[in-house]
Amino acid sequence: MSEALDKLEQDNLARKNAKEVENQSVKETNQVKRNLKRKKWVDWKAQDAEEAANGTKRAPFDPADRIKRKKSAILLSYCGAKYFGMQRNPGMQTIEEELFKAMLKHKWITEDSFEQVQIACFQRAARTDKGVSAARQVCSVKLPEELDLQAFNQDLPPEIRLFGVERVTKGFNAKDQCNARTYTYTLPTVAFAAFDEQHEQNTYRIPAPILERVSDTLKLYEGTKNFHNFTSKKNFLDPSAKRFIMSFTCSEPFQSPQGIEFVTLKVKGQSFMLHQIRKMVGLAIAIVRGNTTTTSLERALTEERLDLPMAPGLGLVLDTVHYERYNDRYGKDGIHAPLTWEAQEQQVQEFIEKHIYSNIYKTEAEERNLLDWLSTLHFHSYDTRRDEASTEGGGNQKKQNDDDDGEE
Repeated sequence: MSEALDKLEQDNLARKNAKEVENQSVKETNQVKRNLKRKKWVDWKAQDAEEAANGTKRAPFDPADRIKRKKSAILLSYCGAKYFGMQRNPGMQTIEEELFKAMLKHKWITEDSFEQVQIACFQRAARTDKGVSAARQVCSVKLPEELDLQAFNQDLPPEIRLFGVERVTKGFNAKDQCNARTYTYTLPTVAFAAFDEQHEQNTYRIPAPILERVSDTLKLYEGTKNFHNFTSKKNFLDPSAKRFIMSFTCSEPFQSPQGIEFVTLKVKGQSFMLHQIRKMVGLAIAIVRGNTTTTSLERALTEERLDLPMAPGLGLVLDTVHYERYNDRYGKDGIHAPLTWEAQEQQVQEFIEKHIYSNIYKTEAEERNLLDWLSTLHFHSYDTRRDEASTEGGGNQKKQNDDDDGEE
């Protein structure tokens, strides 16, 4: 009996000690929390002396770090001919790298933001690939209130220009708030000549019936369809392969300064996947030329995996990013301006003609990129691809190209 009482007393004592240890731990934790909440003043003299003894030196105070920055939308135009795309890529010459270097030099962003742009809440509306240009790209980023655009542009390469800055709402995101994107593809009309006919690029003029056939073919893409065949690494069952094309049109023919006849294809959609527009254009050209028929396009929108051509990137331009919903909600609140950039339109048009379209006209005249590509169309089968079978369970597939916007 006494042994049982002794054991009970020992258990009670052990529980009491454990409780005291737990209480002491809670007290210490609360004390740490209180200390963290208190404002602690740094003794810079003591800290500098300690760092000097260790061979290090505190960086001088930079007033730019104290500048108040607010969420802004910027309007950017660039010719991407000599760049490896829009998105920053270590060791590569990109549009964002040039932009961030100029922003850092003018104290628009801090050094920490330059190293990690997420700190400045940077987001592009659309991502463009190597060689692709943008007429009206929009990015969101936190910037100071006082900005000198003229001085800033002097530190950018001539093929990149920032035309406007507008204050936006705190939660604005250039990609998420964008409800549609418009791309153009400018190409010589000789691309639509019959594949078994010989024509000179400089003298060819597209007949009205063929121009009408181009428009009819492009219209087949409109609506909500599954474009898994028009990108890479996407399965028919992947929900993100479905995209909504609002319109796809062809302009009237016009002549470049070199005397070559061109047309501009214009496509507007909610979003695009990597290579989607170039493959849509490539297949449309093959259909009009007679390399294949509209049956290939119809099959490409089904679960079959087809071999389709992809047009060169030179003629592709991100024309406009649309913010209709944002403008309707905030553009008339008296605080924020609508993101229509009407005041900058004349400057943008002048830049487009001088740096983007002139480069397309000149390159096509001198290097004949599209003509060389046309000679490869007959290598495509426009039929089921034997080397890449469709896999099951696309919904579980990694979203590598989802909403790339991205097109090139």
